[in-house]
Amino acid sequence: MAELSQRSGVSIATIKFYLREGLLPPGTATGRNQADYPDEHLRRLRLIRALIDVGGLTVAAAKNVLQAIDDPAIYGHDLLGVAHHAIAKQSRWDRSSPQWIAARREVAERITQLGWQVHSEAAALDQLADAVAAMRELGQEDLLSLLDVYAPAMEKLAQKEVEAVVARGERAAMVEGVVTGTVLGEAILTALRRLAQEHASAGQQGP
Repeated sequence: MAELSQRSGVSIATIKFYLREGLLPPGTATGRNQADYPDEHLRRLRLIRALIDVGGLTVAAAKNVLQAIDDPAIYGHDLLGVAHHAIAKQSRWDRSSPQWIAARREVAERITQLGWQVHSEAAALDQLADAVAAMRELGQEDLLSLLDVYAPAMEKLAQKEVEAVVARGERAAMVEGVVTGTVLGEAILTALRRLAQEHASAGQQGP
């Protein structure tokens, strides 16, 4: 374990915590109080840290994602649903309010008009409705009109992401690609968008 800690940069205490929580599988026993942790453990530990530190997942959410990775019955499209559920943020909106219900109906209709194959209970539909309801309450109609710009850009990006993962062929690589592409891709998109906004602002309003 000391070697695994040294190679990964993760403290022994944290590794023990991940073992207790079931995020990291136990090593191969080599003695009464000793175990061997091969490269697979190092890779798994790096994935755990990436999900939690970069992706912002809670330990419980990361555990759910990792359990899905380990379950051979969960594959492809279903695994994507697990990853999406893990990064879904808890809403502070009253989802029984007329404003939210109207926003939820609106976003569902927009997705249908786009021709997207999306589950009617997808968590992302609720998240989109949260944002739309909040925008409406703040009178940000001009920004809401950008939905027509966001959608085709996101569809093009999603097609490329899925193509890249499917092209891997081997299940383990595909599974990891779905998870990292969804969770860490979210962090990449957010960071790039903020950088692009800074660039656009500097160009249009001066430094």
